[in-house]
Amino acid sequence: QEKLVESGGGLVQPGGSLRLSCAGSGFAFSTFPMNWYRQAPGKERELVAGVSNDGPSTRYVDSVKGRFTISRDDAKSTVYLQMNNLQPEDTATYYCNAGPFFGDGYYFQWGQGTQVTVSS
Repeated sequence: QEKLVESGGGLVQPGGSLRLSCAGSGFAFSTFPMNWYRQAPGKERELVAGVSNDGPSTRYVDSVKGRFTISRDDAKSTVYLQMNNLQPEDTATYYCNAGPFFGDGYYFQWGQGTQVTVSS
């Protein structure tokens, strides 16, 4: 069965950095585009970044461009999100999933997510 496990979140001051990881199992990780999402309290889940399975290419939502970097290591079946210059508005639970490259829809059951809190 497909499984996604996110990690790396925490409490960080504005301007700080975090690196999130998402380990996938139970599916052919290297053949799927992977996306990072976030959901803040009271808000809908938002697509933040995507990495294709060929190339790979990357895409970002405008609010994180220049601050976040998505990457993948297919040998480890893991996708990463390096987050720099974090701001309070980045506070959310972050999730990954396989799906159309930076597109609508997702393929697998959501993991537990990892909480990112940006506060002084």
